[in-house]
Amino acid sequence: MIAKRIFDLVFAIPGLLILMPVFVVVAVWIKMDSSGPVFFRQQRVGKSGQLFSIYKFRTMVVNAESMGAKVTVGDDPRITQSGNFLRKYKLDELPQLFNVLTGDMSLVGPRPEVPEYVEYWPISVRDLVLSVPPGITDFASIEFRNENELLEDVSDPVDTYVRDILPIKLRYYERYVRERSIWLDFRLVLRTIAIVFK
Repeated sequence: MIAKRIFDLVFAIPGLLILMPVFVVVAVWIKMDSSGPVFFRQQRVGKSGQLFSIYKFRTMVVNAESMGAKVTVGDDPRITQSGNFLRKYKLDELPQLFNVLTGDMSLVGPRPEVPEYVEYWPISVRDLVLSVPPGITDFASIEFRNENELLEDVSDPVDTYVRDILPIKLRYYERYVRERSIWLDFRLVLRTIAIVFK
């Protein structure tokens, strides 16, 4: 556990320093593109079932959650122009490095879900997956990096997500927990970076 925390800080602290100019440019673009805050905060379920606020760059109009589902689909009209770009290149996830610094998240681990979707997890799976800190990236994040496109042509995106996608994600989460190691974290971080640039 200590080794993983050191691993997180070794990547997160230099990463934030190096990316600070990107943060400034993105923040200005978001403010110019639409009214509202630069950052979006949302309650997610963390280790041991504890709730925490996840940080992202805001990619949707203000109060978007009150206008539709918590899953986004294709050309969701709630997504801003800057938001489309940030989502495509996963730049909206960068502020989660602050979550890593505070210890709410790790660089690598099962993606944290909103409480209402965690309710669908079988209890045995829930206990296993929530035994480790959630992460910015993992097997499921890489596999479902275009999730909104997968849900674009279905009649009920929420039902499809819960019925078809969530069970697969849970299998990836379980796999990570059972196989986790510093070497695996390092490989997944490199793979994620490679995919973003590719």
